[in-house]
Amino acid sequence: MEGIYLLLGSNLGDKKNMLDQARNLISHEIGTIINSSALYETAAWGKENQPSFYNQVLKVQSELSAESILGKIQKIESDLGRVRLEKWGSRVIDIDILYYHQEVIENENLIIPHPGIPERKFTLEPLTEIAPDYIHPILKASNQELLYKCIDSLQVKRID
Repeated sequence: MEGIYLLLGSNLGDKKNMLDQARNLISHEIGTIINSSALYETAAWGKENQPSFYNQVLKVQSELSAESILGKIQKIESDLGRVRLEKWGSRVIDIDILYYHQEVIENENLIIPHPGIPERKFTLEPLTEIAPDYIHPILKASNQELLYKCIDSLQVKRID
């Protein structure tokens, strides 16, 4: 299965507007957005004493390498005001590469598939919405199966 899947998240300011801006920049800088999940609201994960997050997953078509996409993502985050102060801290925007086709990449700057996929409902809910049958290239399980097995207890609420 082919596909580049990105996770967007925001928990500061006008979260919906921030995700809109990120999608716009992704479509201009990285490639065509083929599909997008609904927005989901979730309590903060990892560091819980902060505002809730809005999350969304995008499927993107791009000719760029995974490393080039990472560079573009970091520039988009910076342009939108992201400041990296602490791990899992509040942020105006966060963009992660979940999958890059069926490639497995591990180097000092990038790990794909994203190692947090199987343990995070805020990732799996929107991912399963648009790619339920996509097979994780390492775990050899579909996103739907990973969601079913996920023990994350945080409530994930679809926003319509």
